[in-house]
Amino acid sequence: MENNVVVTIEATVNAPISKVWECWTSPSHITNWCNASPDWHTPRAENDLRVGGAFLTRMEAKDGSFGFDFGGIYSAVVVNEKIEYTIGDGRKVQILFNSSDEGVKITESFDAEKVNPVEMQQAGWQAILNNFKSYTETV
Repeated sequence: MENNVVVTIEATVNAPISKVWECWTSPSHITNWCNASPDWHTPRAENDLRVGGAFLTRMEAKDGSFGFDFGGIYSAVVVNEKIEYTIGDGRKVQILFNSSDEGVKITESFDAEKVNPVEMQQAGWQAILNNFKSYTETV
């Protein structure tokens, strides 16, 4: 695969790492936060959180006009610290969880795809991460 642009986003979640990890990895939580805007939802999520395990998240527009499956295979899982996976199209993603007195800083880096502008991808992934932060701080 040719060299990709790597995009990095981050947010600090004001919650203990155990709660952050549970909300990030549990399908019952994923369906509540994994969308970029209020007109989208996540009706289904599956997660086999282990090296070689697969995940699948179904994202759909609430009006039914569009939907897609986002999935991949885990290449690294270190509980409360790191998740790495390869998306179905071969792109790599790394998520780091860094606990401190301020909360848990999540740093997510991903290979940009070549169809949509990098800025649009960064904004979309950041919106999902921001939605995760809001959800996790209030449940």
